[in-house]
Amino acid sequence: MLRAEDLWDDVLALRARCPLVHNVTNFVVMNFNANLLLAAGASPVMVHAREEVEEMARLAGAVVLNIGTLQPEWVESMRLALLAARGRGTPVVLDPVGAGATAYRREVVRTLRAAAEPDVLRGNAAEIMSVAGEEGAARGVDSLAEAGAAVDAARRLSRDSGAVVCVSGAHDHVVDSTGRHARLSNGHVWMTRVTGVGCGATALIGAFAAVQPDRWRATVAAMAYLGIVGEVAAERTQAAGGGVGSFQTALLDAVQLLDADTFDTRLRLEQPA
Repeated sequence: MLRAEDLWDDVLALRARCPLVHNVTNFVVMNFNANLLLAAGASPVMVHAREEVEEMARLAGAVVLNIGTLQPEWVESMRLALLAARGRGTPVVLDPVGAGATAYRREVVRTLRAAAEPDVLRGNAAEIMSVAGEEGAARGVDSLAEAGAAVDAARRLSRDSGAVVCVSGAHDHVVDSTGRHARLSNGHVWMTRVTGVGCGATALIGAFAAVQPDRWRATVAAMAYLGIVGEVAAERTQAAGGGVGSFQTALLDAVQLLDADTFDTRLRLEQPA
């Protein structure tokens, strides 16, 4: 059973080792995700050119792929980075943004998974259900389904692919092919009102996977950390009379400054049998 102190050890490892995290991500979230990774203690790089993605992927401690703003050239870059990373045993995290929204997005996810399965898949309920071959209610890149509704699909997807699967929502669920399941109940609704926080969770999973070889534990640690940070940032912003604009700044501050006592006190983690 995971304990708060186990997950905090991973936080300290991330801060101490400053892993290089290679992101082939969408242009809407690049700046915020880079700043979030820096605040957490990682070293982000946003490299998309086909001419260099393989070389960068071989240098990185983790590779993060995000299909939010698709272009054919970027899809090929993702495929090349995925193959290069898997060839070296480097963890790969895939965020299938809006996977159920269009046929092209579904095709891209199939193309990437046919090249090599990622180590971790993180998405909202509709995205995970789509990747698993089920119908999930979506509006654009947003899910209209609850995370809990996708848990069975996530379990099947994990068994079929061997990947850790994370379904994010009001409660986050992290499952793996051996049957482990963590349910996290931290976070704040304002996290859904700032562009890039969900994609930032995926990037943060990559950072934790770079220092923690157990991909399931790394995913749990990342989601727990960001959920607690979201709570702290929202409370501080509201106390100061601010809104979601101020919250974005407060979130980055909290990512950098979160301490062990706050993490231990606030963590709401269940591990269902």
